[in-house]
Amino acid sequence: MGCLVGCLRSIPGPLLFVRSHECFWTYQSWYSDHQLSNYSQFSISWIGSLQLWTFFFMGGPIGRLFDAYGPSPVMFFGTLLLAFSTLMTSISTKYYEFLLFQGFFFGLSVASLFYPSLAAVSTHFDKYRASALGIAAAGSGVGGVVYPIMLRQLFSRTGYAWSVRASTLLSVACCVVALATVKKEGRKKCSGWIDVKMFKDMCFMLLATGSFFVCLGIFTPFFYIVCYAEDRALVSQHTAVYVLSVMNAGGVFGRIVPAILSDKMGRFNLLIPASFLAGLSCLIFWMLAKTMTAVMGFAAVYGFLSGAFISVITPCVAQISDIDEIGTRIGALYTLISVPSLVGGPIAGALIQYQGGSYTGMIGLSGSSIIFGSLFILACRLKINRNICVRA
Repeated sequence: MGCLVGCLRSIPGPLLFVRSHECFWTYQSWYSDHQLSNYSQFSISWIGSLQLWTFFFMGGPIGRLFDAYGPSPVMFFGTLLLAFSTLMTSISTKYYEFLLFQGFFFGLSVASLFYPSLAAVSTHFDKYRASALGIAAAGSGVGGVVYPIMLRQLFSRTGYAWSVRASTLLSVACCVVALATVKKEGRKKCSGWIDVKMFKDMCFMLLATGSFFVCLGIFTPFFYIVCYAEDRALVSQHTAVYVLSVMNAGGVFGRIVPAILSDKMGRFNLLIPASFLAGLSCLIFWMLAKTMTAVMGFAAVYGFLSGAFISVITPCVAQISDIDEIGTRIGALYTLISVPSLVGGPIAGALIQYQGGSYTGMIGLSGSSIIFGSLFILACRLKINRNICVRA
């Protein structure tokens, strides 16, 4: 009965939210041909990078607010800000306006909605925590499949402004459902804004360091896989969006299946090979992808493996944390990885430009950083228990 109550109270929340990096390319492609046609792809990508950085960076403060006040006040603020930011985005015409409303304010609104709902799931489950979080995180993957196609169709039929307003209405409706369902298990905890104890926890610091390097490269394919396919004339501009949808579709299964398996095999035992193989798939499959079939195959495989990292990393944090510190530590982890998330995309773009349009250096950096980060996560696993055959 406890698990059923936990499902009804907490899982609907994160099911409703689309991670911003999974569909920003749709906006970037439109902006490059319309409102921001005078700006380079490198400049436009900073809107998505700022959005992603704000989303991650605010994880620490929002996690602390969640531990102190519960999810409802934070998510109510996030709902209002989401409506404001998206409506202002629909009437924006200048670069700085997109940076402010779609980059900063929208990133803050999604963070205010996502972290409380995700942390609430963690407080309701222990034995099946990864499964619950995986199912919850899969919702954003489903949105990542649907939203790019939906927006692309709406842009051409109803125009940009009304398309964004329609998505605003849908998003706010989802937020209302989340506000009515998401509840926190356990007592509220009011303490200082900085948890010094977690910086002395070697397991947490190794996991955080590994996540830092993984996130330096893990989002790069989401930003550049479509450009890669277009530049090599593998797809047309109208069908390119389906490459991203295939990657996000792989992510849906990657969030659910590995999460369920990790509750049986051990969360760290699954997170480590998933991260390592995600990096390896970039170095092998993406580097050698010369046909449309190969690109689609890589997109599906990488979506699955990166989805595993996204869904299992949170229960790994919860596993090494007290229940009253889960929100703070999840938030602190995401704040830390905000830095590589901000610079990863622009660095990749700069490498492509530096190499005269070649994607080799960018792919190499992406894959290598993910593999390097997985080694720190392995060190964390060995710190917990050196016997690699046991569940951990």
